[in-house]
Amino acid sequence: MAGGTPGRPGSRHDAFRSLRARNGARGGSLPAALERHRARTPEPPQTWAPQVASAIGLPAAAGLGPATYFADLAAPHGERHVRVCTATACFAARSGRHLGEIEEALGVAAGQADESGRTSLQTVRCLGYCYAGPAALDGTRPCTGPRVAAQLTGREPRQAPAIPATDATGDPVLLAGIVAGASAWATWHRVAHGLGAADVRREIGVSGLRGRGGAGYPVAAKWNAVAGMPDVVVVANGDEGDPGSYADRLLMEEDPERVLEGLALACHACGAARGFVLVRSEYPRAQARLRRAAHRAAEAGELARTPGEAGARPYVEIVEGAGSYVAGEETALIARLEGARGCARPRPPYPTDHGLWDAPTVVNNVETLAAVPWIVGRGGAAYARRGAPDETGTKLVCLSERFARPGAYEVELGTPVSDIVTRLGGGLGDGREPVALQVGGPLGGFLPGDDLDVPLTSRDLAEHGAALGHAGMVAFDTEIEPYELLRHVWEFAAEESCGACAPCRTGTRRGLGLARSGTAPGEAYGPLVRLMGEASLCAFGRRVPAAVRSLARAYGSALAGWDR
Repeated sequence: MAGGTPGRPGSRHDAFRSLRARNGARGGSLPAALERHRARTPEPPQTWAPQVASAIGLPAAAGLGPATYFADLAAPHGERHVRVCTATACFAARSGRHLGEIEEALGVAAGQADESGRTSLQTVRCLGYCYAGPAALDGTRPCTGPRVAAQLTGREPRQAPAIPATDATGDPVLLAGIVAGASAWATWHRVAHGLGAADVRREIGVSGLRGRGGAGYPVAAKWNAVAGMPDVVVVANGDEGDPGSYADRLLMEEDPERVLEGLALACHACGAARGFVLVRSEYPRAQARLRRAAHRAAEAGELARTPGEAGARPYVEIVEGAGSYVAGEETALIARLEGARGCARPRPPYPTDHGLWDAPTVVNNVETLAAVPWIVGRGGAAYARRGAPDETGTKLVCLSERFARPGAYEVELGTPVSDIVTRLGGGLGDGREPVALQVGGPLGGFLPGDDLDVPLTSRDLAEHGAALGHAGMVAFDTEIEPYELLRHVWEFAAEESCGACAPCRTGTRRGLGLARSGTAPGEAYGPLVRLMGEASLCAFGRRVPAAVRSLARAYGSALAGWDR
């Protein structure tokens, strides 16, 4: 494989193989061992996690750390385990009332199992059904819609509509296989083995492609940073946790071959023989479809069938997440893959120098990788001609259930948000008017409903107090009280903070306390948001204050004049 030296005697690759073998036998298998045991008992992890770790030769604390950190492992699990989405889009759909209805219907409180231990209920922050919420997962079976409680009790049939997907560009990049029937692996067969790794990196550089997971970092810069290094690993980040976004779920479920092809091309460009796809546990269908697609690709010869065969054809492993928003941050995701708590790590060192098991590691979002086959097949210049001058290409935008035409739309960057809301989304259902629009998830921000003439670019959204992020859009009408939404934002922040740094860990709890006490954004928030914004370890803590400020601006006097 161009750009790498797998198998060279005495190279760092030998040390990496040894480290990988040890972690694969112990640390790497710890999450799976913990998940298997969790599924068999409703008892808290303190009673069983240390023994699970000891059984595979690790210290007891190695099991207790992740088991008490990740929501899926810490929550009680009965024979029937129901996960209820309480994220922003589902909150907006029913003002959060669906959770109480489900608790009453099932006779169990959230975060608990019933007296028999047979039924347990867990609240989660997004199931990827933002277009049809509120939503719940009964085991792996989804239920959606305003009558979700009746579906869970069997009084009504289950509803789980497919994601409506529409291309609004005339020549789809990301939806090429879903709406245009383009074949996957065509670029890999036709181009990859005829182009060197440097040629592929060059096309990506010319394209101007930036990461679609939120940070917007130039993809070519990451790939060039590991060029020529031995033992490189590429990770596809499918831990799409932004409430309001389901673009990655759409791609992983409906076109998993394109995601894997993009990952294989990234491995080729970076000189990597190993690839991983981390998929949220809340996306069981995506996991299953990716695993089947990877198996078919290995049987067909596109991917290696075993780690030992990896080389020009990378070996790809599908890994399940365990319930954590912050674990979508690249250093936290790496910690999760290593079997540790999914907490953000200080940088430097950067993952491209010291990443997974200390190997040079490239982490790219699923949507980012799904664009790579088109770019390499058509050329970087063709991609660069699309979108905005400084932010090229296309983006999947997800519209929530409040819209008249919810769904995923592929648009060119630079498209006005107002055009997306009115022309594509049809405005809000039943002729309602949007009061506020959340763009980019909980770390994004809010725009006033009457001021949406903003180009869909990171720069323009930032100038208006929002962020591109995953480009999920959640609309709020007059049925949502602004102070309830403020509480919702702080509740999400407090529950999902990884706790690795004091400014975020303490600040989110303090913010929630202020919101619950009836304190409007203003003087009382000043020192708090400044500390979080300037001193938090990762983007989670730094972006929460900006989201709160944008919410206050979007609602104006309705929120500023809030008292209890």
